[in-house]
Amino acid sequence: MTAPVFRPAAPDDVPALHRLVESAYRGDSAKAGWTHEADLLGGQRTDEAELLGMIADASRAILLAEIDGVLTGCVQVADQGEGLAYLGLLTVDPARQAGGLGRLLIDAAEAEAASRFVATRMEMTVIRQRAELIAWYERRGYRLTGETRPFPLDDERFGLPRTRELEFVVLEKTL
Repeated sequence: MTAPVFRPAAPDDVPALHRLVESAYRGDSAKAGWTHEADLLGGQRTDEAELLGMIADASRAILLAEIDGVLTGCVQVADQGEGLAYLGLLTVDPARQAGGLGRLLIDAAEAEAASRFVATRMEMTVIRQRAELIAWYERRGYRLTGETRPFPLDDERFGLPRTRELEFVVLEKTL
């Protein structure tokens, strides 16, 4: 794999960023990768307005990964205050999953959280039913906190649940 180039997302990146996220999280294209939510959720994962809002928010950063000038991944980092940052929207093009880019995106997100937000801890939420993904994060040093958070079951902006049993588990890592 050619080494990825990481850079912050800009408003002009939103259409391509939106296509990447949707292709990795929803629909048949997502099923090409080893990790997806397509069996748990239909509908959208996000929309362009939400992505533009994240980019405009000084307490957040979306980092893009490009390989040979092609957008192949992204990750969001959000300042939660008091030394805590949130990692979300970790996305790798389904055709490039299992090649190490996800690990590099996490490393970049953790470095961004520490340098930009002076974070000493990073947390994330993962849908409880995604056991393989939770195990993958645990191999990256994240640990389950025992906390759960509700999934927005009735907010179509986050998808159309195929089950009402969805909830998030919280994972955390010391940086």
